[in-house]
Amino acid sequence: MQKDKKIYIAGHRGMVGGAIWRILESRGYTNLIGATSSELDLREQEAVRNFISLHKPDVIIDAAARVGGILANNNFPYQFIMENMLIQNNLIDAALKNDTEKFIFLGSSCIYPKFAPQPLKEDYLLTDSLEPTNEWYAIAKITGVKACEAIRKQFGKDYVSLMPTNLYGTHDNFDLNTSHVLPAMMRKFHEAKLNGNAPVTLWGSGTPMREFLFVDDMAEGVIFALENTLPDYLYNVGTGVDLTIKELAETIQKIVGHTGEIVWDSSKPDGTPRKLMDVSKMHDLGWKHKIDLEEGIKKTYEWFLQNIDSVKKVTI
Repeated sequence: MQKDKKIYIAGHRGMVGGAIWRILESRGYTNLIGATSSELDLREQEAVRNFISLHKPDVIIDAAARVGGILANNNFPYQFIMENMLIQNNLIDAALKNDTEKFIFLGSSCIYPKFAPQPLKEDYLLTDSLEPTNEWYAIAKITGVKACEAIRKQFGKDYVSLMPTNLYGTHDNFDLNTSHVLPAMMRKFHEAKLNGNAPVTLWGSGTPMREFLFVDDMAEGVIFALENTLPDYLYNVGTGVDLTIKELAETIQKIVGHTGEIVWDSSKPDGTPRKLMDVSKMHDLGWKHKIDLEEGIKKTYEWFLQNIDSVKKVTI
């Protein structure tokens, strides 16, 4: 990939898009394009068509999405399915119509069936029913995967989908109403530590297994897909290693320095019992994560502390 290729990163202000932008800049890519949500509403088809037609990027990386945890998915099912379909469909269709040579679509491990065999292989897509607590987001992302596959099949274009496991890292969302499990835990433990090491109540039983990937490793996976022609349409991106939510909580608690009690609220949902990714396809091509979980949590907590004023503005 030539360093002056025009690359549009949709969602460049988000956690994943921002990490991709920073690493591309550090690698010498000189022609990056971004637009904030106030500059370009990706839900508006005509606006997206005009933007892509004007800038004519060689590559589009779709890191834009409406995201959230179990609570947000449960409370806003229509927004999670419709807004995500609008965003991705507008980008994918505009890319095809403007002859964009490469498209990298980012999804989520939640596209796979709730009770699929572990670890999750790409072949398990659409083989059974989804996890009800995030099916709205999952269905939207599945349509994006299939749209890219259809373009690849019908038009022979290099459109590829990357499905990350649970992501975390610097610039994450720490809003307790909309955040994912790891940043939510980090904030709860930090604030409880400041409150005399008060007890921390966490959702569920603590028994589900989850896999976590540091956001910079995800960005490296995207750049690997950018700089290589991947032979298939769908790839998992993760560590291939998981742990229980209880073990995750204890790890975060130790790093934050909270010494109080952890209370598990078993009246709240656990979600999918296990979501471990089979990442052998990416490993076989030469990509592998570099940052282990404890190191990544330490980096994230350092960033959290350095940016506590902006994080504090988020609703508690």
